[in-house]
Amino acid sequence: MLERPLTILAIVLSLIVAVGFGLFAIDDMARASNNSRDRIAGNARPDPTPVAERQREQRNSRGRELIDDANDILLRPFAGLVAHDNSRWAQRGIPALLGLLVYGFMLGYVARYAHGHG
Repeated sequence: MLERPLTILAIVLSLIVAVGFGLFAIDDMARASNNSRDRIAGNARPDPTPVAERQREQRNSRGRELIDDANDILLRPFAGLVAHDNSRWAQRGIPALLGLLVYGFMLGYVARYAHGHG
């Protein structure tokens, strides 16, 4: 009885986490390319100002913002584990892996367990 909803939930949450990390990876690679180009041109930029941050948010589509917001909520329990790490990849990758482990593997296991005991 609970197997199907739990399985669907596990798949949906895992997809949100995976897509969110994939979008981060694409953005980070593009940012690295832009930073390299700017460094070569002599105009490397530090972290964006709050105004630049808002402009970047405005460039994203509504769908992208929904995925990013959902991903932030899903990974919030794991984000504190790497909050002080200087690597953006560690700050995003480790919570994403833990999210996939919990939401994908563990929730899938609970769904299979519910099927066996239902």
